[in-house]
Order: sequence, then structure tokens, then C-alpha cells
Amino acid sequence: MNELQLLGPRAHGEACGRAVLKATAEDFQVDEVLDIPLTGQGEHLWLWVEKRGLNTEEAARRIARAAGLPLKVVSYAGLKDRQALTRQWFSLHLPGKADPDLAAAQSDDLTILRSQRHNRKLQRGAHVANGFTLRLTALEADRDALEQRLQRVAKQGVPNYFGLQRFGFDGGNVEQARDFASRQELPVQRNLRSRLLSSARSYLFNRVLAKRVAAGTWNQAQVGDLLAFTASRSFFMAGEAECVDSRLAILDLHPTGPLWGEGTSPTAGSVQSLEQGIAETEQNLPNWLAKAGMAHERRILRLPIQSLTWHYPEPDILQLAFVLPAGCFATVVVRELVDLVPAGQTDTPCEF
Repeated sequence: MNELQLLGPRAHGEACGRAVLKATAEDFQVDEVLDIPLTGQGEHLWLWVEKRGLNTEEAARRIARAAGLPLKVVSYAGLKDRQALTRQWFSLHLPGKADPDLAAAQSDDLTILRSQRHNRKLQRGAHVANGFTLRLTALEADRDALEQRLQRVAKQGVPNYFGLQRFGFDGGNVEQARDFASRQELPVQRNLRSRLLSSARSYLFNRVLAKRVAAGTWNQAQVGDLLAFTASRSFFMAGEAECVDSRLAILDLHPTGPLWGEGTSPTAGSVQSLEQGIAETEQNLPNWLAKAGMAHERRILRLPIQSLTWHYPEPDILQLAFVLPAGCFATVVVRELVDLVPAGQTDTPCEF
């Protein structure tokens, strides 16, 4: 499956050029934003960890081994990329125990920057946002067009697609999910089951969003839409009055799309027809998700980009800094700017 099939059309026009992302880990930096004041006491030890070239699960295993604890007592809020320099929180449950010696967990690719006690464990999804610092290298682009595009996405946001990394190499996760769904069976392995269910929901959401991008309604409320605020998981029905709510214009309130599960979509009118139409084209997947006990949830269609800044440290390097809500993908922001190419493939003559 190609990028267009897994995501959908761009909202702001064709790419302004091309560049390389992640030539080094430092080119993709992520800082978890956690709005929880730590008490300094309690049976949970929280760790602020910097890692490079490690995914979150690998870091958790290393911390557990060093502490001499089972992996199940190590918690984290969210998964972070392997090919990146990331800083995120972990917590260890240590009832009646002293702080363990974690020196064995640390090396060039993992450093514990801070530790503090707290009275509660770190829950999945507890972080409110992620801060990103990205360096697009080997940049070949129309600088004026790129400047206009940056200003536009800062003002209007971008479609909140799930990124390609959610779907595996060439969309392999989706194909596996379709195979299991055709038999209405679930993988026995817990990790595989979770990955395929997540990929299937994300793929169906992207299909709905792609339709709305093509129709020009991804950032507009329609009667029958379910609306949600940026940082809220609750939603409400849009009538005529809600469709002209001033908070839509300032990117605080957004239309939502379905994360399929049990029950019918609570949307109405043309919005419901569009979502049902997508479900009918992939009927096995929605039924499979419902059978797996997934709850029907909603996700905002429009991704607001907070605190977006940019500059050029070198003529062929564009550095971006911005903040996104938890669970959203920095790569879909970059996608509205340039095409990404592997390192070493940017020296072919081309026109922009």
C-alpha cells in the first residue's frame, strides 16, 4: 500500500520541495509534556529519561533489568520513536523499597536526567502534548512557496492523519488486520493483537479524513458532525448554531472522525452517510473491531500546531519547532511542506 492509500490527499497543495528527515537522531527530537506536579514522596519513582536509537519498550526493559524488577512495574505515558532523540517519563512501582541503583541502565543511548518520588503511577496517555524540534536536511525547495506554506499551516492547521509509522512497512499491519478480520479471529499474541487493532482503526479513520480533505470539509463543521475541543475526549452534536461557533475559527474546536468499535456512529445526516460508506467498503474491519470489544471513540480531524517557529541554520536546512496534542504525528505536519526522501537521494537535478 502506498502513502496516498494509507493517508490521503494533502490539504494545502503539492509539496514545496523535498528534504531528508532523521539523517541523525538529533534531527528528530521529542519532549513529552506532562502537566502533573510531582509530590516528592510516595511508592512510585518517576524518571525523566533521554534516549537515542531506542524505542520506549526497549528502554522500559532496560530500566526493569537494572532495577531487578519485573517489566510490569515499569510504566510510561506514550510510545516514542526509535529513530529519534526523545525525552519522556517512566515510573517504577516500589512499595516499601528504596530507590534502586539504575546505573546499569544508562549508557550512550539512555540517560536518566531526573528522578523523583510520587504517590501515583504514570498512566498511559497521561501526557497532554509532545514538543518537537525537527531538522529537515538536504532541503531542495522554493523558499518563497515554503514560507507561505508555513504561515498557512500555522494559521489553519493540517489534517490529523495517523502517520505512516502506524501501519508498518508498506502498510503490512493493515494487510495483516484484513486477513484476521476476514476470518473474524484475533491474534493470540497480545502485542500483535494490539498493534493490528490499532492499525485497523487508524486506517479507517484516515479513509474518512481523506474523503473530507478531498471535499474541503476537514476543517469545517457540518450539521450532524460531532465536535470536540483540542484537548478533550468528549464531543457534542453540531447543529446550525454550532457550525458557526467562533471557537472553530481559532482552532480550539474541531469536527471529529470515527475510531471504530462497538455501537453505531452517533453522527447524523451527510456525515453519518460518509462514515457508513467507508465502513461498508471495509465491512470486515469494523465488525472485527467491534467483536474485539473496542469502544467507539472520536478523534479530531484537524490538527492545530501550537507555537510553530522555523529558521534556516544553513541554506539547505530548515529547523522547525512546535507542539502537538498527545497521539498526533509530527510527520503529517512535515508532509504538508515537503516530500521526504531517504538520505543520499537528494542529488538528482529537479525543478521547484
